[in-house]
Amino acid sequence: MSDDTQPLPPCPECSSAYTYEMGALLVCPECGHEWSPAPAEGGGDGVIRDAVGNVLADGDTVTVVKTLKVKGSPSGIKAGTKVRNIRLVDGVDGHDIDCRIDGFGSMQLKSSVVKKA
Repeated sequence: MSDDTQPLPPCPECSSAYTYEMGALLVCPECGHEWSPAPAEGGGDGVIRDAVGNVLADGDTVTVVKTLKVKGSPSGIKAGTKVRNIRLVDGVDGHDIDCRIDGFGSMQLKSSVVKKA
């Protein structure tokens, strides 16, 4: 092992230290969780993609692909809800879209739960 090799991050689901690379994904052998590694700071292409792989940009309109629970709301955000004029941000816990949803107000969404309209 060379000195410039970075250790793999622990699993975000179960915190297992035994993660390994499988193609472009990181995999946890203990819980089976698969995820894309975060791009290295100052590196990576910085491209944010939707649930089907389309590249997203500021100002795009997206559609929510699955019903989302919202704390404090009895109904949540239904699948098929259109969200206009998104802003891409470096959010917390993978929430990389800043938007305003009618009836809910300003919130952040994960790009993995939207599809470019």
